[in-house]
Amino acid sequence: MSTPTPANTQPAATAAATEAVKPSNFLRQIIESDLEKGTYATRRWAGSPGDAAHHAKGEPDPAKIRTRFPPEPNGYLHVGHAKSICINFGLARDYGGVCHLRFDDTNPEKEDTEYVNSIIDAVKWLGFDWAQLGQAPGSAAPYQASDYFDFMYRAAEHLIEAGHAYVDEQTPEEMRVNRGDFGKPGVNSPFRARTPAENLARFREMRDGKLADGAAVLRAKIDMASPNINMRDPAIYRIRRATHHNTGDAWCIYPMYTFAHPIEDALEQITHSICTLEFEDQRPFYDWLMDRLCEGGLLAAPAPKQYEFARLNLTYVITSKRKLAQLVNEGKVNGWDDPRMPTIVGLRRRGYTPAAIQMFAERIGVTKSDSWIDYSTLEGCLREDLEAKAHRGMAVLDPVKLVLTNWDEVMGPGHLEPCQLPALPHPPEGTESPIRHFTIGKEVWIEREDFAEVPPKGYKRLYPPRPGADGQMLPGNTVRLKGGYVIECTGCTKDADGTITEVLATVVPDTKSGTPGADSVKVKAAITWVGVADGVNAEVRMYDRLFSDAHPDAGGKNFLESLNPNSLKVVTAIVEPSLANAKPDDKFQFERHGYFVADRIDHKAEKPVFNLAVGLKDSWGK
Repeated sequence: MSTPTPANTQPAATAAATEAVKPSNFLRQIIESDLEKGTYATRRWAGSPGDAAHHAKGEPDPAKIRTRFPPEPNGYLHVGHAKSICINFGLARDYGGVCHLRFDDTNPEKEDTEYVNSIIDAVKWLGFDWAQLGQAPGSAAPYQASDYFDFMYRAAEHLIEAGHAYVDEQTPEEMRVNRGDFGKPGVNSPFRARTPAENLARFREMRDGKLADGAAVLRAKIDMASPNINMRDPAIYRIRRATHHNTGDAWCIYPMYTFAHPIEDALEQITHSICTLEFEDQRPFYDWLMDRLCEGGLLAAPAPKQYEFARLNLTYVITSKRKLAQLVNEGKVNGWDDPRMPTIVGLRRRGYTPAAIQMFAERIGVTKSDSWIDYSTLEGCLREDLEAKAHRGMAVLDPVKLVLTNWDEVMGPGHLEPCQLPALPHPPEGTESPIRHFTIGKEVWIEREDFAEVPPKGYKRLYPPRPGADGQMLPGNTVRLKGGYVIECTGCTKDADGTITEVLATVVPDTKSGTPGADSVKVKAAITWVGVADGVNAEVRMYDRLFSDAHPDAGGKNFLESLNPNSLKVVTAIVEPSLANAKPDDKFQFERHGYFVADRIDHKAEKPVFNLAVGLKDSWGK
């Protein structure tokens, strides 16, 4: 009987081909070594998480490896989480495995179903799935740490009975002082010598609500003199009367993260538990706990192993959930999905694509040493992805009217000449580009910067006649209206304040783009424009980086002082008619301006709204 292909992996041949072009890293080397040695070849999988007895009844695990992405549902995921998603799901995909989505919901006071739903949506949007082998994509529910509370309590009682845990009733301050520091060993708690029977009875009183919040904790009994402070009898259960979003009021004691996380991994038969470097000091406790529970027969061997990689440090970005929440709560941004936020919902609304984010995660690689990644690397991945995909269109962001004074005479009164351009200059091989249709008439909109009454040196766009060195008048400059005609500038009109209200020019007959006479007049520039007759008004949100400091919260700085006052400018633009058909989330290249996306929330056919995703080139700070 053949083993079914997991929904979130590739067939072996395809996976091998993918691996052949993937740059190696230490995680891949560890996985390949484990596969070669058969480290996890004896594992069994009973179809759902469970203890040793549960999995003993299952079949040999069809997944070669199992990884997991275990966010706490206490906020919206950000770009750092996106890196972790791509790593964990990507490794499972490439090595014939499965990646579990698990909610680490052991802290009832900070968690909410709103965040659960947003995380599910983010992982799916990035292109990943957590279905088990043989299941259709999306058919499996994510796992929840809170579903394992019964086993965690059972494991805690086992540790107590085996003499590996005790109930401590010191005050938090006494425990802090007696823990010692890097230069001083800890001091044993006066409660450490209780018998297993005494500890078990007291722990059950904690469970039954007979002790107040904070009155006692359950601690692992390891070594108060350990050079690793995390091994100095860490707390593994605390009393917390709080309603849990999944278990309600069934519990008034909750496991600590460092205790819960290894157990969750083991129940789910995770092979490679991949996390960021701040958990490196917790690995000895992870291994200690796995050894104790496997020795007791509660968990199946071999136990999972933890490996750490460097978290994402991105310039001009903060990823602290607390600080991101502060930006939202204080109204510095317009919600978690503000396009200036580094949240996945914010990046999505900004116009980032799953392919661009996956490309970014692959490009920055996986290492064990911290380093800073320049924000321009992320922007470059988006440009690279959209270059071949985004339909082109013309938009005028700072419009001034251009009047072709001889249009009626040359073309006929009120005449509108149809024009067209390809939507994709370089369509995929074997395909033809869609065609954009628009019209040109007597009046069009151009960018205000495309006219200079007194042109600077080297200026190639529109400027009026001016006297030459010999005093003779030189004609105004000629340019091509892209996709339209060659025109010659003749002057401008101004209001009482001296502001230019109209640019004047004449159309050169028989020079329409795509016709035999198009090259009869040579010009040095082509400018973008939109016809007054069929242009569409649109709100365009010009987003920039939220912070002007590359490291806004480094060294204890107040990150709010680095907010970029120019991170958002809203303009009323005029766009060509093809852009009026945009649907929310559609991406475009506004020619000469950059890549834009139709806002997924506010964009309506009757009131288009576009967000600047990224400029055509990196011009930050230049």
